[in-house]
Amino acid sequence: MSEQPRSGTGHGRHIVPLVRMTARSRDEPHRAATPLELFFDLCFVVAVAQAGARLVHAVAEGDAGHGITGYLFVFFAIYWAWVNFTWFASAYDCDDVPYRLATLVQIAGVLVLAAGVPRAFDHADYGIAILGYLIMRVALTLQWLRAAHGETGDARSTALRFAAGLVVVQAGWVVLLWLPDAAWTWGFLLLAAAELAVPVFAEHRHQTSWHPHHIAERYGLFTIIMLGETIAAATVAVQSALDAPDESAALDKLLPIAAGGLVIVFAAFWIYFAVPIHEHLASNRQAFVWGYGHYLIFGSAAAIGAGIEVAVEEATHHAHISTLAASFAVTVPTALFMITVWAVHARHFKRGAAQHLVLLVGALLVLPTSFAGHWAVPLAGLVAACTVATGMYLVATAPPEAAR
Repeated sequence: MSEQPRSGTGHGRHIVPLVRMTARSRDEPHRAATPLELFFDLCFVVAVAQAGARLVHAVAEGDAGHGITGYLFVFFAIYWAWVNFTWFASAYDCDDVPYRLATLVQIAGVLVLAAGVPRAFDHADYGIAILGYLIMRVALTLQWLRAAHGETGDARSTALRFAAGLVVVQAGWVVLLWLPDAAWTWGFLLLAAAELAVPVFAEHRHQTSWHPHHIAERYGLFTIIMLGETIAAATVAVQSALDAPDESAALDKLLPIAAGGLVIVFAAFWIYFAVPIHEHLASNRQAFVWGYGHYLIFGSAAAIGAGIEVAVEEATHHAHISTLAASFAVTVPTALFMITVWAVHARHFKRGAAQHLVLLVGALLVLPTSFAGHWAVPLAGLVAACTVATGMYLVATAPPEAAR
């Protein structure tokens, strides 16, 4: 068994058959996402697209309550599956043959989860989704047991606690399948809380060696994937306009929606990547709040794309909701994204009341644009763009000691 390789990216070197899995260094230079991690993220596009499509259908049919509740439940499963792998990989990615095979098994579980999203969303049938989770959890538990085998002392105990926590909580999900439907809401909330508690329990004595730069990059890349749903939605808007019987009338409605959606996603990208967040991630105390808060950031980013599609459905008379409701489908997740990015991500680098208020005021100004009829989306995009411009101006004109 050879020593663990310490290459940062996995590019330009042969895969090692087998190494001893030990913790990677938090100070490792040039640590970046690997091709395997990017492939893992790509497979989540399927699951996110399924959840978004179900949300669009429910809201367009006037069943927003069911759609939002189902989306929150299903998206938590997607988000948490990604989080489990990402933080483990940041600490223990040894990139040998067993590690890659275990990761590919987890990818298979992701695809099973994605296949189960429609049933979970439409019929509260979570059997396939939980089977996908079970596949992922078996592979990840074996990864933690392997890490425990390669470690000693507190690091070994932490790995064993992670493995035990995964097994116990996954057993809870399986048991929940056999309970009456009425138990699902409270059972889901209880088990979701237990999921979030596993890392806190496992690392209360010893922190795993996740890499701040690497984690910041991984979350940033996944944010881009979520925002990609809005790009896809804008494309659907243009295509729907071109395919409409009355093309000129459709273009008058749909092109502004497409343009406004693009401006919103451009602004969301700018807002998220405006701060060097790795400087904030010094310990678990900061990382847990930041990482858990991304459930709302990821979820709202993907929901913007779903909202754009709802607006398209309404503009082409394929939705059974009002223009106002369709507009809210875009403006509410846009405002939520701006607020949560400030609360979880950006506020740690804001200096002075004006810088702190810019995203909050921008979010509040986005909501009234909902009343502008078919111009709601482009106006929301304009507000988002002005928010970015204002933030840049405040940073550029801040005194040197307050501009860091």
